[in-house]
Amino acid sequence: MPAPATGSAPTPANPRSRVLVASLMGTTIEFYDFYIYATAAVLVFPQLFFPSSDPTTALLSSFAVFGAAMVARPIGAVVFGHLGDRLGRKKTLVVSLLTMGIATFLIGVLPTYAQAGWLATALLVLMRLAQGFALGGEWSGAALVATENAPSGKRALYGTFPQLGAPLGFIIGNGLFLIMGALLPSAAGADPSQPSDAFVSWGWRVPFLFSAVMVAIGLWVRSRLVESAVFARTRESGGVQRLPLVTVVRSHGKQLVLGTFIMLATYVLFYLMTTFSLSYGRTAKDAAVPGLGYDYTTFVLMMIFGVLFFAAFTLASGPLADRYGRRTTLIWITAAIMVFGLVWVPLIDLGTLGVVLWLVLGFTLMGMTFGPMGALLPELFPTSVRYTGSGISYNVSSILGAAVAPFIAVALWEAGDGSPWLVGVYLSAMAVLTLIALLLGKETKHASLDDREAASADDATRTRAGSPTS
Repeated sequence: MPAPATGSAPTPANPRSRVLVASLMGTTIEFYDFYIYATAAVLVFPQLFFPSSDPTTALLSSFAVFGAAMVARPIGAVVFGHLGDRLGRKKTLVVSLLTMGIATFLIGVLPTYAQAGWLATALLVLMRLAQGFALGGEWSGAALVATENAPSGKRALYGTFPQLGAPLGFIIGNGLFLIMGALLPSAAGADPSQPSDAFVSWGWRVPFLFSAVMVAIGLWVRSRLVESAVFARTRESGGVQRLPLVTVVRSHGKQLVLGTFIMLATYVLFYLMTTFSLSYGRTAKDAAVPGLGYDYTTFVLMMIFGVLFFAAFTLASGPLADRYGRRTTLIWITAAIMVFGLVWVPLIDLGTLGVVLWLVLGFTLMGMTFGPMGALLPELFPTSVRYTGSGISYNVSSILGAAVAPFIAVALWEAGDGSPWLVGVYLSAMAVLTLIALLLGKETKHASLDDREAASADDATRTRAGSPTS
């Protein structure tokens, strides 16, 4: 890997407002799609697409389809990474967003198991695979739009804007579900923790159909982008790789592995604080595997309150990472995640106030660890393979930290007789792996995103060391 250069940034090819909106819009849609599926996977999909006499089995089946999209994401990262590193970021981002939007919209019009049998389940799996495939190319492209157009000394700050899509997507997605739940209340005397018949019949479809509006706005914004100066120079100088995947695996394998494990704790924390917590919070206290027993509306409002801290500290992490470095900032935050996993249950046992504190602390740490990733992962790779490299690291980590997290969490929850203390230990263990990766890695704060500048710095370093340059 080329040695770090001076950190000077090229003249941005796009206006600042266009860069920030374009990078934010796509990831907001990405996470919106994730949240509405995750919410539907808990609320209605087990009974609509995975009929079973055992509610836990139906829930796990629903989570399995959720995990299938994670498996498809690395494939999307390879395909869209190849396109992004050869054809450019703009075209690739438009295609990935369109693919994702179509798949999400089609979930909203799928027949249920009662209407089409296992064909309905198969179609849901197919749409989730299409979503995962498209999302595999979405994040890295958005992060590159932000960081490759960032002014000198502000890459981490700019990199937080695609990350900000996670809390915004949560608020919009779950906000729509709350609105639909309020408009379609359960009948008098019905279990308040369960959605109404009207919501189960058609209300859940509205958030999926609404995604078409968001995608249309995102496509309009992205169509106005031009390629970043660093990619344009790489293309003009003939630096575009014919097979980016081969190049990144052969020449930057260490960065791929480190990037994957650096992202691991972030993914595990993210999915435990969203998908698992929603299931745990809504499960009745007298259930076979007891939960917290909150009704859906109350617990989601508590989660949204926590997500506000997620958003605030995502933005706050950028200036910290720009000042103190990405690696240093993340080492401290990862250590805090380890501690958080160990105090998980004592917080929850304090009652409602403790549950709110648990959500606030979890989402605060999520913002602090997620924010710097928008800069760190792209900085690990040169321009010619940056889309592919950052995308593979980000999405392979999604399998290790996200695809299996719901199953592991549910199994540990059951093993703890309803207490999630083992889930907290699992989070702490994953944080240990991330901490090791951070300690083995190097600081990327001063790394140049321009291949020519980095190569010049590398030549200068070798010359000072007395070795001939090639």
